[in-house]
Amino acid sequence: MIIGNLTRDPELRYTANGTAIATFGVATNREYTPSDSQESVESAEFHNVVAWSKLAELCNQLLAKGNKVYIEGRLQTRDWVDAETSKKMYRTEIVCEEMLVLSSPRNGESSFTSESGATGTVSQPSKSNSEVSPEVETVEQTGDIPF
Repeated sequence: MIIGNLTRDPELRYTANGTAIATFGVATNREYTPSDSQESVESAEFHNVVAWSKLAELCNQLLAKGNKVYIEGRLQTRDWVDAETSKKMYRTEIVCEEMLVLSSPRNGESSFTSESGATGTVSQPSKSNSEVSPEVETVEQTGDIPF
């Protein structure tokens, strides 16, 4: 399980048999204070994420660079031989099993249409200065839930 920000828009492709596959990157941050220092240090990790089938199409439809997103899945490491260098290459990625959009980068609002034809709007609620809660989206929808 990770919560982070998309580093790039999802890239949607289809396999030879028509199965959708979406790939995108997510950055997670952490802040810590090393034992030998008084100053806190911030670091980032970058994760490769792969979603399949209907979840891949939803990721492509709902996600954009900068979105805060919750991803749940399993780790998978693939290997192959690079054609140019003949070296064995490795790539570890999260195979996404669940995804939840936590924020929207486009002026707080983006719209979507589900496969069932339902349309809706994903928007961030307005926050007063007295609130100190994490950013969470509200979903207003007409029709069926898109996922």
